[in-house]
Amino acid sequence: MLRLEGGARTTADRLADQLGVSVRTVYRDVAALHAAGVPLYTESGPGGGIRLLDGWQSKLSGMTSLETSALMLLGIPGLADDLGLGEETAAAEAKLLGAMPLPLRAGAQMWRSRLHVDAPGWFDSPTRSTQLTTVARAVLDGERVRITYRKPAGTATRTLDPLGLVAKAGHWYLVAAHRGRILSYRVSRIQTATPIDGKALRPADFDLAAWWASSAAAFDRALLRYRCRVRLSPVALRSLPSVVGSEAARVTPGPADDRGWVELDLALESEDVALQQLTALGADVEVLAPDSLRAGLHDIATATAANNVGRGDDGGRSVRS
Repeated sequence: MLRLEGGARTTADRLADQLGVSVRTVYRDVAALHAAGVPLYTESGPGGGIRLLDGWQSKLSGMTSLETSALMLLGIPGLADDLGLGEETAAAEAKLLGAMPLPLRAGAQMWRSRLHVDAPGWFDSPTRSTQLTTVARAVLDGERVRITYRKPAGTATRTLDPLGLVAKAGHWYLVAAHRGRILSYRVSRIQTATPIDGKALRPADFDLAAWWASSAAAFDRALLRYRCRVRLSPVALRSLPSVVGSEAARVTPGPADDRGWVELDLALESEDVALQQLTALGADVEVLAPDSLRAGLHDIATATAANNVGRGDDGGRSVRS
């Protein structure tokens, strides 16, 4: 319908070529549209073809420029390519663009040419998995799948009920049920994946986005077992979420002193991790407890100062004035 709106006449052969179907399918769809009340008719002979009644428009043509641009964003390269759907996404986009009036088509193409999404974080590369396409097909078809999964202690075999896929910072995760538990598996660690007979069992009320958010928060909290008490300057307090993570920084500080410094209790992953994280705050942090963490931070500061003294003309070290 969108191809024919605006009075454009075309042939069944041309429609079949543009839409990637057979001529027989085109005629069957024309008959179905006509039976549904769409004022569509065909003319035989030279100059004939298929066309809609002049001035008739479907509800689909009422899309705004922002709505059509939003549809173009769904085809941003990367995710579709990872899932093995790059060609299909490009074909669907071409069909949609070809069906749009010229003003809407230009606006949609502008968004695609001016927006690029680079999902992985800085200094990180996306992981590729030879099994992602197979896993994605099992998820979309609702089929059970048997995988071999690489773990720190070796390789394990699991028969799973796939529930969804999550793309996080350049990595893909399979969310699946196994023996009554819902777990996530990094797809790059799946060595083999084989669909097996039987439909996957999917809880009726399962919400993939809500489960992932809850699972990620629970994982972060489970790591935060090391307790310490610190004093932070206003600068360090503002920087805390980017240094220790949003979950660890979700604490209530005590009252500020006359310089704006506050005391607060933190739960971090371990003493070694705490030393790395708190060192990033420099002179804007003071460790109050435990003593071992305070001593460790002091040692790092002392070694840093010793490594950054000035050099004299004779090549020896001298403290800068």
